[in-house]
Amino acid sequence: MNNQKDFKPYIPADRITPEITVTSIIMGIILAVVFGAANAYLGLRVGMTVSASIPASVIAMGVIRVIMRKNSILESNIVQTIGSAGESLAAGAIFTLPALFLWAAEGKMDKPGIIEITVIALLGGLLGVFFMVPLRNALIVKEHGVLPYPEGTACAEVLLAGEEGGANASTVFAGMGFAALFKFIIDGLKAVPGEVSLRFKGYAGEIGTQIYPAVMSVGYICGPRISSYMFAGGVLSWMVLIPMIVLFGSELILYPGTSPIGQMFSEGGASAIWGSYIRYIGAGALAAGGIISLIKSLPLIIVTFKDALKSMSSGSTVKIDRTSNDLSMKIVLAAIAILTLLVWLVPQVPVTLLGAIVVVVFGFFFATVSSRMVGLVGSSNNPVSGMAIATLLFATLILKATGDGGVHGMQGAIAIGSIICIIAAISGDTSQDLKTGYLLGATPKKQQIAEILGVVAAAFAIGGTLYLLDSAWGFGSAELGAPQATLMKMIIEGVMNANLPWGLVLIGVCIAVVVEVVGIPVLPFAIGVYLPVQLNACIMVGGLIRLFMDRLKKEEKEKTAIVNDGILFCSGMIAGEGVIGILLALTAVFGIDKALDISGKLGLSPLASSIGSLVVFALVILSVLKFSLWKKRSK
Repeated sequence: MNNQKDFKPYIPADRITPEITVTSIIMGIILAVVFGAANAYLGLRVGMTVSASIPASVIAMGVIRVIMRKNSILESNIVQTIGSAGESLAAGAIFTLPALFLWAAEGKMDKPGIIEITVIALLGGLLGVFFMVPLRNALIVKEHGVLPYPEGTACAEVLLAGEEGGANASTVFAGMGFAALFKFIIDGLKAVPGEVSLRFKGYAGEIGTQIYPAVMSVGYICGPRISSYMFAGGVLSWMVLIPMIVLFGSELILYPGTSPIGQMFSEGGASAIWGSYIRYIGAGALAAGGIISLIKSLPLIIVTFKDALKSMSSGSTVKIDRTSNDLSMKIVLAAIAILTLLVWLVPQVPVTLLGAIVVVVFGFFFATVSSRMVGLVGSSNNPVSGMAIATLLFATLILKATGDGGVHGMQGAIAIGSIICIIAAISGDTSQDLKTGYLLGATPKKQQIAEILGVVAAAFAIGGTLYLLDSAWGFGSAELGAPQATLMKMIIEGVMNANLPWGLVLIGVCIAVVVEVVGIPVLPFAIGVYLPVQLNACIMVGGLIRLFMDRLKKEEKEKTAIVNDGILFCSGMIAGEGVIGILLALTAVFGIDKALDISGKLGLSPLASSIGSLVVFALVILSVLKFSLWKKRSK
């Protein structure tokens, strides 16, 4: 049913209230940088990112309505619009750009400059916003009542619940504070190990859990189903595949390993087998999962694309009021043309004219896809990595066929993939924000300007963030696995150099196909296969807490409040741990992390250290319960 004609926004079109103000711009930019950095850290650790729209809305309401005593819902909306743009740009960037750092570490090319990263992020982000402008009428207005845009609608509900803004904001800030404290104890002071593992005598399997607040929070926010799929993938890798590889290949030297498998296991444990073999199996599963998700969406993609083009070409004779006022189409088309030329001409972006054309064609196509997909299933289920994989394969094949191979071709392919990935992430986020604005009665033009401000702020921050994290720990390390970027790197190398261990990759592909056939969502399972089981187990703990909350025998309204408070607290924990993670990266870069380390002074035995870790993890869990289940609420 299409009911946009009967729809009345919260703020009528004939009423003017403050939107873009100095307060909203400054707050929004701060949140864009903070949530962008936190999401970059989280995504590089666990391969998943979370939406910042709701916590940004809550913080905006808490500051503007409660602290500043201003009743300005559209001003708060601009804050979350700018803030969420930073999180989305970071998500698109970390899926691809770390591949350049990985190649630099192997000596294949120089490290990308901060200017190069900033320019790529800026071009992708701005194209994502401008591509979404002509799609707003087709997807947000005409499909109102058809496309729910879950995060956008939830964001509007949070902003409308203004009288609870102070309490909700305090929950987010409490999550940030608790996570910051736990993260500092675990990774700053190193008072307890961040991981507990259990090994089995005579069996090469390994199980365990990490104890990090942000990782557990991912599980709570994603819920028990997604968490269980990831955990199942981890169990398959660490309790089935690794033991089989050790059992059958103990005396063998198999590429890409350089020593006998038995020796690798005795020296490095299950982690050594995971690093040499399981990551390639996981990469195959991830690539297949992304492509399967894309193929399943093809009918929807084609219909959406046709409808969007039809809507754009038909024009509009309706009088433009405030709530229908978009950026001028002349400005949008001119901006897209200029950005396309910049993709080709800016020396920091190693893309040819053909590559720039690929960026525009695929970019607009996937902007349409992304906007429609998040409207149906939400940002968390948007197959951005699948779109990036499809683009990378196509772009790499074209570049190789036209003679643009070697290092320049690899750089060009990852630049194209990065810009497309960022376009898809930003256009999805922009459509959610425009849905929020549509429900509240915001001015679309002002929201689109706010998105541009958020993109610019986050683009200038992401280069420094990536450099800082790489200097502190290095991408592809135990601390920052960078699963998607490693996968993109493997795909490009596989096409350019034909040096992938295809046997292992195809095992992963077949696992993904089997999982799809039995009806399990492929991508979360494939991420679980790829990532360490300890990380998946920590996510599973968060999923179990959410399952417990969902099954509480309480009134529906009270249960909803408990679950939502848990989501807000966990969102705060993700942001808090991300911020401290960035600060700890600074201590590692400047060499003062050793002075903070008290692990040697404590002199704990391995058993005592493990018990200490579990105690800290129990406190993390109790903090979630304290601010959700046991939170005092006014009747």
